[in-house]
Amino acid sequence: MTLPRLDRVRPAVPSRRAVLNPVRGAVVVLHGGRPEGYEAADGLRLPYLRMVPFARAVAAAGARRGVDTALLRYRYRGWNAPDLDPVQDARWALADLRRRHGDVPVVLVGHSMGGRAALRVGGDEGVVGVAGLAPWLERGEPWAHLADQTVLIAHGDRERMTSPQASRWFAGQVATISDRVARFEVLGDGHAMLRRAPAWHDLVTRFALGALGLEPFPESVAKAMAAGDPDGLAVPWRTRSGPGAGHGSAAELDRRRSRTCGSGSRSSVRGSRG
Repeated sequence: MTLPRLDRVRPAVPSRRAVLNPVRGAVVVLHGGRPEGYEAADGLRLPYLRMVPFARAVAAAGARRGVDTALLRYRYRGWNAPDLDPVQDARWALADLRRRHGDVPVVLVGHSMGGRAALRVGGDEGVVGVAGLAPWLERGEPWAHLADQTVLIAHGDRERMTSPQASRWFAGQVATISDRVARFEVLGDGHAMLRRAPAWHDLVTRFALGALGLEPFPESVAKAMAAGDPDGLAVPWRTRSGPGAGHGSAAELDRRRSRTCGSGSRSSVRGSRG
């Protein structure tokens, strides 16, 4: 039987502190795939390679803080309903981390099909945050298991492969049962996440460290979560050179919130939960 695999990712230049630190948390990166396919999901295919820089960015920032970063390599390339092979593999990865490290908190980061798989298991034991990047979602996708979960969804505004409308709908559903949901639109990029790669890497790395409780969330993410639906679920994420790159959406979110100040939209959502 073909088994899934967790490929550990280490910083390019490990520090002595990273080597000595006990594992305090983990980040698992899930690559994309296709609706159907039983070919092996090897590490030379583009969906896997696309996520290597994300894993390296997280490892570079997190290793010295005790974060174990790994890329999940599925058994098969396909989603393969009704078996949902990537979902099974993600659960295998969570169990493997528990065997290795005990009950450490885990953040899942998934792209496209991997985003769908990450969100499907986002309510499982030990998961403290889920990031879905250009996730392949459909109307009717289950979401109730994500109650009180910390969720980030991001789509490029030039997306052509998966549905930003579906991810907006999904984020809105989860926002009715969790006050830690943010959704961003990465300006100038599409499904491959190449044109604004630094913006994507910065967003994911800082979200992951924030969800693990190792540093505060970026201002834009924190404000988006506080704003909720609708203002916090369609926030532009920009990148710029120099210190603070990638955080240009905070001012935009403030402007959005000021336009809707007094509308009661957020408090009405919270009130509906009871």
